[in-house]
Amino acid sequence: MIMSDETTTANPRPNGFPKSSRLLSRADFEPVYRLRCKAGDGTLLVFALCNARPGTRIGLSVSKKLGNAVVRNRLKRLLREAFRLTQHDLPAGLDVVVIPSTKDKATLENYQHSLVKLTRKVYRRLQSSTPEPEA
Repeated sequence: MIMSDETTTANPRPNGFPKSSRLLSRADFEPVYRLRCKAGDGTLLVFALCNARPGTRIGLSVSKKLGNAVVRNRLKRLLREAFRLTQHDLPAGLDVVVIPSTKDKATLENYQHSLVKLTRKVYRRLQSSTPEPEA
């Protein structure tokens, strides 16, 4: 029997973006905002919260101040692609809400760089603010 490459591959979509990697409901977003652990750089504003999952999940919030539906949807597509391409460089076990600050700096490369940098920064803050468990 001849097997195709697709059936022998352990993970056919290593850079996929399944629903399990997304924050979808209001109940997912509220705890992240409530913690108020955030970092920004003029391109993005990132809020984060530790979760008990093996991977990082992302939620997007794009304001109407940035433009009409066409512009907002383009920004969301760019942010999703930036997350998809950099998800293996991000710290694991976070729920992240990403808000673009401006549409002027909206390039995939800018979003990738900012997302990695800010997520790591927020992760360090979360780690330093979490008390050590007692033995």
